[in-house]
Amino acid sequence: MSVEVVEAGIPLEFTPAAAKRVKYLLEDEDNQDLKLRVYITGGGCSGFQYGFTFDDKVNDGDMTLEKDGARMVVDPMSLQYLVGGKVDFTEGLEGSRFLVDNPNATATCGCGSSFNI
Repeated sequence: MSVEVVEAGIPLEFTPAAAKRVKYLLEDEDNQDLKLRVYITGGGCSGFQYGFTFDDKVNDGDMTLEKDGARMVVDPMSLQYLVGGKVDFTEGLEGSRFLVDNPNATATCGCGSSFNI
Protein backbone atom coordinates (compact mmCIF):
# COMPACT_ATOMS: atom_id res chain seq x y z
CA MET A 1 0.00 0.00 0.00
CA SER A 2 1.41 3.42 -0.94
CA VAL A 3 1.14 6.43 1.33
CA GLU A 4 -0.77 9.31 -0.22
CA VAL A 5 0.02 12.63 1.43
CA VAL A 6 -2.24 15.65 1.56
CA GLU A 7 -0.89 19.22 1.60
CA ALA A 8 -0.91 19.60 5.40
CA GLY A 9 1.84 17.77 7.24
CA ILE A 10 3.97 16.92 4.19
CA PRO A 11 7.45 15.93 5.38
CA LEU A 12 9.02 16.89 2.02
CA GLU A 13 8.30 19.79 -0.33
CA PHE A 14 7.85 19.28 -4.09
CA THR A 15 8.29 22.78 -5.51
CA PRO A 16 6.25 24.24 -8.37
CA ALA A 17 9.47 24.58 -10.42
CA ALA A 18 10.22 20.86 -10.01
CA ALA A 19 6.63 19.91 -10.83
CA LYS A 20 6.68 22.10 -13.94
CA ARG A 21 9.88 20.42 -15.15
CA VAL A 22 8.48 16.93 -14.51
CA LYS A 23 5.41 17.79 -16.57
CA TYR A 24 7.62 19.21 -19.35
CA LEU A 25 9.84 16.12 -19.45
CA LEU A 26 6.84 13.80 -19.57
CA GLU A 27 4.95 15.69 -22.32
CA ASP A 28 6.22 13.41 -25.09
CA GLU A 29 6.02 10.20 -23.09
CA ASP A 30 3.29 7.72 -23.88
CA ASN A 31 2.95 6.67 -20.23
CA GLN A 32 0.80 8.90 -18.02
CA ASP A 33 1.66 6.75 -14.98
CA LEU A 34 5.27 8.00 -14.83
CA LYS A 35 6.35 9.84 -11.68
CA LEU A 36 9.62 11.42 -10.59
CA ARG A 37 11.25 9.01 -8.14
CA VAL A 38 13.67 10.62 -5.69
CA TYR A 39 15.99 8.27 -3.82
CA ILE A 40 19.21 8.17 -1.84
CA THR A 41 22.08 5.76 -2.37
CA GLY A 42 25.43 5.31 -0.71
CA GLY A 43 28.34 6.93 -2.54
CA GLY A 44 29.37 10.29 -3.84
CA CYS A 45 32.12 12.38 -2.36
CA SER A 46 30.20 13.04 0.88
CA GLY A 47 28.81 9.56 1.71
CA PHE A 48 25.28 9.63 0.27
CA GLN A 49 24.01 10.84 -3.07
CA TYR A 50 20.65 11.90 -4.45
CA GLY A 51 19.13 10.05 -7.37
CA PHE A 52 16.30 10.94 -9.73
CA THR A 53 14.53 8.69 -12.21
CA PHE A 54 11.12 8.26 -13.76
CA ASP A 55 9.09 5.31 -12.54
CA ASP A 56 5.58 4.05 -13.31
CA LYS A 57 5.35 1.97 -10.13
CA VAL A 58 4.49 2.92 -6.57
CA ASN A 59 5.84 0.36 -4.11
CA ASP A 60 4.50 -0.51 -0.66
CA GLY A 61 5.34 2.26 1.78
CA ASP A 62 6.23 4.83 -0.90
CA MET A 63 5.12 8.40 -0.30
CA THR A 64 3.49 10.07 -3.30
CA LEU A 65 3.32 13.85 -3.63
CA GLU A 66 1.37 15.68 -6.28
CA LYS A 67 1.91 19.28 -7.33
CA ASP A 68 0.26 21.01 -10.28
CA GLY A 69 -0.56 17.68 -11.96
CA ALA A 70 2.94 16.19 -11.59
CA ARG A 71 3.75 13.37 -9.17
CA MET A 72 6.85 12.54 -7.14
CA VAL A 73 7.50 9.28 -5.27
CA VAL A 74 9.94 8.64 -2.41
CA ASP A 75 10.66 5.29 -0.78
CA PRO A 76 10.55 5.08 3.05
CA MET A 77 14.31 4.50 3.45
CA SER A 78 15.16 7.61 1.44
CA LEU A 79 12.42 9.69 3.06
CA GLN A 80 13.99 9.33 6.50
CA TYR A 81 17.00 11.30 5.20
CA LEU A 82 14.86 13.89 3.40
CA VAL A 83 12.31 14.89 6.07
CA GLY A 84 11.95 18.67 6.14
CA GLY A 85 13.69 19.03 2.78
CA LYS A 86 12.71 20.39 -0.58
CA VAL A 87 13.00 18.92 -4.10
CA ASP A 88 13.46 21.76 -6.57
CA PHE A 89 14.57 22.39 -10.13
CA THR A 90 17.06 25.03 -11.20
CA GLU A 91 18.46 26.37 -14.45
CA GLY A 92 21.63 28.43 -14.58
CA LEU A 93 25.13 28.76 -15.94
CA GLU A 94 25.97 25.27 -14.66
CA GLY A 95 23.04 23.75 -16.56
CA SER A 96 19.65 22.57 -15.43
CA ARG A 97 18.99 19.95 -12.77
CA PHE A 98 16.78 18.70 -10.01
CA LEU A 99 18.26 19.44 -6.61
CA VAL A 100 17.49 18.73 -2.97
CA ASP A 101 17.64 21.29 -0.19
CA ASN A 102 18.20 18.96 2.75
CA PRO A 103 18.25 20.42 6.30
CA ASN A 104 19.46 17.03 7.62
CA ALA A 105 22.75 17.18 5.73
CA THR A 106 25.72 18.14 7.88
CA ALA A 107 28.06 18.39 4.90
CA THR A 108 27.58 18.56 1.14
CA CYS A 109 29.87 18.38 -1.85
CA GLY A 110 30.51 21.37 -4.09
CA CYS A 111 28.06 20.25 -6.77
CA GLY A 112 25.27 19.54 -4.26
CA SER A 113 24.60 16.02 -5.47
CA SER A 114 26.00 14.23 -2.42
CA PHE A 115 25.78 14.80 1.33
CA ASN A 116 26.63 13.45 4.75
CA ILE A 117 24.54 13.20 7.92
